Amino acid sequence: MSVINNDDRFIELSSFEIREEDEFNEIDLNNFQLKLTQITEEFLQSSNISIKEDSQEFIKKISIISSFDSYQSNHPTTSTATVSKNSITTSYKNYFPISIPAIPWNPITPLYKMLNQYQPPIKQKEIQTKENQFQQFAITVAGGNGQGNELNQLYWPQEIFIDNDKSIYVADYENHRIVKWKLNSSTGQIIAGGNQNNPLNYPRDIIFDSEINSFIISDKGNKRVILYSDRNQTDQQILVSNIDCFGITIDQNGFIYVSDFENHEVRRWKQGDVTGELVAGGNGKGDQLNQLNGPSFIFIDKDYSLYISDRENHRVMKWGKDAKEGIVVVGGNGYGNSLKQLSHPRGVIVDHLGQIYVADQGNHRVMRWCEGNDEGEIVVGGNGNGNQSDQLNGPAGLSFDNEENLYVVDQGNHRIQKYEKTLN
Repeated sequence: MSVINNDDRFIELSSFEIREEDEFNEIDLNNFQLKLTQITEEFLQSSNISIKEDSQEFIKKISIISSFDSYQSNHPTTSTATVSKNSITTSYKNYFPISIPAIPWNPITPLYKMLNQYQPPIKQKEIQTKENQFQQFAITVAGGNGQGNELNQLYWPQEIFIDNDKSIYVADYENHRIVKWKLNSSTGQIIAGGNQNNPLNYPRDIIFDSEINSFIISDKGNKRVILYSDRNQTDQQILVSNIDCFGITIDQNGFIYVSDFENHEVRRWKQGDVTGELVAGGNGKGDQLNQLNGPSFIFIDKDYSLYISDRENHRVMKWGKDAKEGIVVVGGNGYGNSLKQLSHPRGVIVDHLGQIYVADQGNHRVMRWCEGNDEGEIVVGGNGNGNQSDQLNGPAGLSFDNEENLYVVDQGNHRIQKYEKTLN
């Protein structure tokens, strides 16, 4: 009997009518096991297989000539394998050596299935995508002249927005103003706040609605979110009132999301809404998956998944569209400075590969995590609290420009730092 015929019998038996697990009875399972045993015995007695005892117990050396699904039928492959209770290793002549992960040996386990669990390494290599890397020494693009209210200074900046011309709009928190810094400029221009005509009170965040050519500002001290026209800088509209607003973001439909630090929730506002719709948290302060504790900055992706810096829980939560609870995607292992931990996270953004960047404020670094990983990696900073070009002091907001350069609001140093992307 040939190996190929045995393969066909295994496939025929394995594709027997699929049923729910609880519909199998003992007779079904006994019959199934009996057939597998019979085929396995015939397989081991096949004339195409030679077996000789090794000096070690329970180990067989097997030579097999077969064709695998991974190759064209006109490319026969000779393989040799050593089978034990613990693992299987094999090599393919004229191709490349491989090592197959440990597979428990069982006398009724089809050998062809054990071998076919392996996928050639070339397939794994083809799907790898390069990660962005960044210069470790930053360029100061706004502020950096000490704490103050002059046009070349910032005072405890919080968040930023960067337009297509690489102009940077800064929520200059302690100066109660929004300042625009053009590319390569040494001073900023006040576009909102800073005077009595259009007062702001500790602005925390700023985004831009391109559809209506207006800024949206989280005006924390006034407990409101306002719409501010870029064309008419005296024209402002209150969108949301009576809210302890922190972070804001906008989705592709123009709906606005606001984190409420005091009420431990995030709400979504559509045009004309009065109270907004609860989309995350809202179950009191806590660390359960349906709770938040002091949500700060937020980010929404194209799939309407919401990423929330859950500051006092030292984690980042991801809430899918219409979800009743979130999942922990960054941190969540308590306060600390290991690669598995965060300390009072602030800014959060996600790149086009789905990698999550977090301003780890208490650890003076920016971390990058891939969803599902147990730990992250330090992208920039992490060299202690300081004001050198490779150091940060309480980083807050994060942003990318249209060339994927990374910008960090270096809050304690009253400056905005640009980390240029490098080619791998």
